[in-house]
Amino acid sequence: MFELSLDLVLLLIGAAFAAGFVDSIAGGGGLITLPVLMLAGVPPAQALATNKVQGVFGAATAAISYARRGLVDLRSQRLEAAIALIAGFIGALFVTSIPTDALRYGLPVVLVAIAVFFALKPGIDDSDRARRVSPLVFTATAVPLIAFYDGLIGPGTGAFFMLSFVMLAGYGVLKATAHTKLLNFASNLGSLIAFAAIGNPLWAVGAAMAVAQIAGASLGARLAMRIGSRVIKPLLVVTSGALALRLIWQML
Repeated sequence: MFELSLDLVLLLIGAAFAAGFVDSIAGGGGLITLPVLMLAGVPPAQALATNKVQGVFGAATAAISYARRGLVDLRSQRLEAAIALIAGFIGALFVTSIPTDALRYGLPVVLVAIAVFFALKPGIDDSDRARRVSPLVFTATAVPLIAFYDGLIGPGTGAFFMLSFVMLAGYGVLKATAHTKLLNFASNLGSLIAFAAIGNPLWAVGAAMAVAQIAGASLGARLAMRIGSRVIKPLLVVTSGALALRLIWQML
C-alpha cells in the first residue's frame, strides 16, 4: 500500500488550495496538483486518478459559487453537463488504449495560441456577443469533444472550454468562466468514476486535498466575480502559457 509522510501530505494540501484558487478563475489547476502528486512519489496513473478526486470538489465549489450569483443556470445546463459527464467517463476508459503522443505534441502550440488570443484580441471582456453556433450544435460538438479530451488527457481543458464559450457561444469572459466550471465539474466527475475502477486513487489523500480545493475555489470564484475579465484574462494567459512550457519541458 502506498503511503505518504505528513510533510508531503501538507505539501499536497497547500498545492490543492493554490490549484483551487487558480482553477476557479482561469482553469489549469492540474498544472499545480498533478506534478506535486508525482513529485511526492505517487505513480502516474494513481496520481491522475487522485487528482480527479480533489479536482471534482474544486470545480463543484466554483460552479455553485457562480450559480448563486446567477451567472449560470444549473437547470438549463443539465443536458450539457450530462453529456460532459458521459464524454469524460468514456475518455477516461480509453486512456490506456488510444495513442495520444501526436496530440500531446500539438498541445503546446494550441495552448500558446489560446494565450495569445486572450492577450491580444481586442473587445474580449465581460460583455456577451452574438452566437456563432446554435446551442444545440454547441452541445452536440464542443461539449463532448472537450469533455472526452478531459477524460483522456486533461491539461488545458478549462482553456478549451473558455475559448469555445467565448468564440462559439458568444459569452463574456466571466459568464464563460462560470459555465466552464460547470462542465469541467461534470467531465471531471465522469472521468473520476472511470478512474475509480481502473486507477486506484488515493481516497484519503484526495479527500484532504479536496477540502483545500474547496477553500481555494471559493476564494478564487469570489475574486473573479468581483473583478471579472481584468483578473480572468491575465491569469488565463499565464496558466495556458505555463502549461505549454511544462508540456514542452516534459517532451524534451
